[in-house]
Amino acid sequence: MSSLTGPIGVFDSGLGGLTILKELATTMPWEDFVYLGDIARLPYGTKSQQVVAKYSNTCANFLCQQGIKALVVACNTATAMALPLLRQQLSIPVLGVIEPGVRACLDISEKNPILVLATEGTVKSEAYLKEFQRQGFHGKVDQLFCPLLVPLAEEGWFDHSITKDVIRNYLSSTDISQYGALLLGCTHYPLLEQSFRNVLGDAVPITHGGALLAKQLASFLGEKNLLQTQPRPRAMTFLSTDQIKASLPILNALFTENVFFKTIDL
Repeated sequence: MSSLTGPIGVFDSGLGGLTILKELATTMPWEDFVYLGDIARLPYGTKSQQVVAKYSNTCANFLCQQGIKALVVACNTATAMALPLLRQQLSIPVLGVIEPGVRACLDISEKNPILVLATEGTVKSEAYLKEFQRQGFHGKVDQLFCPLLVPLAEEGWFDHSITKDVIRNYLSSTDISQYGALLLGCTHYPLLEQSFRNVLGDAVPITHGGALLAKQLASFLGEKNLLQTQPRPRAMTFLSTDQIKASLPILNALFTENVFFKTIDL
């Protein structure tokens, strides 16, 4: 049974899901959060569906033991490969990042071809293609996996000449002007949005689903009378399956307060 005072659980294979946590914390300022980064077993994007489902299930079960009232799968690969399983097994609301990403994209482009940038695992799962169809979009959707962008985001090279060169290289064989929107289908990629915009200019709108996901969860919790609406001190707990330095650029870019991760065994 979900409790009003229970925290919201968020997990990712690494630290990219912190971009989602930031959106959630901004939209729901009085909620408590528990974030779990499965650093020891990243990346999920190159692993099989069976392995990703196993890892995701382990993370979800651990967070449920912390008394969470809702779970956010802040990883595109885990959403693509494990979300149905988690929803079947858990009694709390479970939200992923693909559905709101597609919705945010269709809000700005309903007719033009769409370009999705994601990890190899997400692209091969075709989860985005299926979700666009499920939401009634039958136009062309192209996909491109960009593995080097994740380590660049982790390194803190958000607006860096090398990052821009890598983006140019990935998009070099693509006529970007044909697309109605560019969907960032990995939670690391929004950190590099300035580099994307510097490379692409106004050629194509760039979007991702973090803000919409946060609004959807807030609305759902509000309907169930589970949303904290009164000002209160809140707790944000950061957990990882391997050591994380508090000085990482990704942490400083997203949070003004010092973020310290507690290492756990799963």
